[in-house]
Amino acid sequence: MDIKIGKTTLTLILGDITLEETDAIVNAANSMLAGGGGVDGAIHRAGGPKILEECRKIGRCPTGSAVITTGGNLKAKNVIHTVGPIYRDGNSGEDGLLASAYRKSLEIAVKNGIRSISFPSISTGAYGYPIKEAAKIALKTVVEFIIDQGKPELVRFVLFSGRDLRVYEEALRDLMKIKGVI
Repeated sequence: MDIKIGKTTLTLILGDITLEETDAIVNAANSMLAGGGGVDGAIHRAGGPKILEECRKIGRCPTGSAVITTGGNLKAKNVIHTVGPIYRDGNSGEDGLLASAYRKSLEIAVKNGIRSISFPSISTGAYGYPIKEAAKIALKTVVEFIIDQGKPELVRFVLFSGRDLRVYEEALRDLMKIKGVI
């Protein structure tokens, strides 16, 4: 599913984020930037030791923040590591932290001249964020950023399963009706 927001294309696809050829991919990292399971582990394995080496130099990344490293052996030249919240009960500030993770990733992308970026669904794996709620927050935050900044040129959400893709497609259709974009 593709939509145009000004000069930006927002795309939802089923795929493997480690194979993306955008200028940057986003890693759903842990606060220690130490690699791990899920998307984080896959990116570190595919990208090789250079990514972890740069992460160690940076040290930490608080929840809701983001940092940038090389893409190592990945097709993407950069990896933006962001730390989403661990879902507790939905009343512990998780929504604000999740929105911040997406916004900070986009801010770093624009600051570094990145014109295309691919996101996974942050916090919906091991961190337990309900996918329907996470998709709404992710898409709303990204669409608002694009409307405000007019950048980047391409934002792609790379979803791991058909179910996740369908949830994001539904959330995007609902958001576009509200925003009047489609």
